[in-house]
Amino acid sequence: MTIKRMDNVLIVVDDLEAVKAFFIALGLTLEGQTTVEGAAVGSLIGLGNVRATLAMLRTADGQGIELDKFHTPEAVRFGPVDTPMNALGLRRIMFAVDDIDALVTQMQAHGAELIGQMQYETSYRLAYIRGPEGIIVGLAEQLG
Repeated sequence: MTIKRMDNVLIVVDDLEAVKAFFIALGLTLEGQTTVEGAAVGSLIGLGNVRATLAMLRTADGQGIELDKFHTPEAVRFGPVDTPMNALGLRRIMFAVDDIDALVTQMQAHGAELIGQMQYETSYRLAYIRGPEGIIVGLAEQLG
């Protein structure tokens, strides 16, 4: 028994359309969107009276990000939207990119905030951006 691959990462959001547009602008493709509800869904995730809209996005190589907007029960926010990088829990998603400068500029035009950037020796340039709802995305451009 082995893990074959990682299929997706789930991000629970309040403004599904804004976050979906952010990831599409970043270069992901919308695979599909649907609403789920009922006892089977509630049993799977440990909540009652569940109704949620899901959007699945994929990178060119098939990695997935699932965005969920809960209608019932309402989502619960823990902590501020601009949680610092050293807070416990999932802090960012990172993507390998071809042209970090162009992508940062493009994402800033879509409202993303540049948190910071650096070059790691002669191997990578890195940038962190913050999108809707405080979602942090790392961008890595391999050099050479």
